[in-house]
Amino acid sequence: MIKAALFDLDGVVLDTETQYSVFWGMIGKEYHPELPDFALRIKGQTLVQIYDKYFSDDAVFAHVADYQGVEAEQARITRRLDEFELHMKYDYIVGFEAFVADLREHGVKCAVVTSSNMAKMRSVYEQHPELESYFDRVLTSEDFARSKPDPDCYLKGAACFGAKPEECVGLEDSFNGLRAVRASGAFTLGLATTNSREAIAPFSDYVIDDYQDFGYEDLCKVVDERGKK
Repeated sequence: MIKAALFDLDGVVLDTETQYSVFWGMIGKEYHPELPDFALRIKGQTLVQIYDKYFSDDAVFAHVADYQGVEAEQARITRRLDEFELHMKYDYIVGFEAFVADLREHGVKCAVVTSSNMAKMRSVYEQHPELESYFDRVLTSEDFARSKPDPDCYLKGAACFGAKPEECVGLEDSFNGLRAVRASGAFTLGLATTNSREAIAPFSDYVIDDYQDFGYEDLCKVVDERGKK
């Protein structure tokens, strides 16, 4: 029995990953030109993780004329990201609305489990005020002690509904996200919206391109088949 479905946000609910690739590609060229795949490297990571790994050294900001320290420069990047997100388009992944409605009609609890923060969610709600009504809970980066690929966020998502992880489905598109779901013990449903099917298949129990022609009964079938293996 599927008690809960735990959705990542970008690339799972919202078709935004290509837009983030533009932003982080620009930041990568500016601060890490030695990493041409920078935008791909940081997918699924929180800002804290990105800053700790890639923006915690004075040398990264050597080219900044008015350099005022690591924290000030991190804050500057955050402001640029906030501004970028204000003007993003937050289109749904194809078939999402029908899919989540089908799950809820069958008694499945639904939650967002995202590395995004509340400031980002406010921008999303401005374009989609109905989004909150699709979910029983919305958990953001402020709710988690540890970030993906740690399973903390998915364990907390399951706990919100009094469910065991093995009674839940986690939906992800990024490698870190897929690792987090798998580590939690939940069924791992991968979406090939950001990375190819072939790339995410080893980290997923099942892969779909989007939610078109995929509903509650289809999900139950693949979960059941996985349980028989």
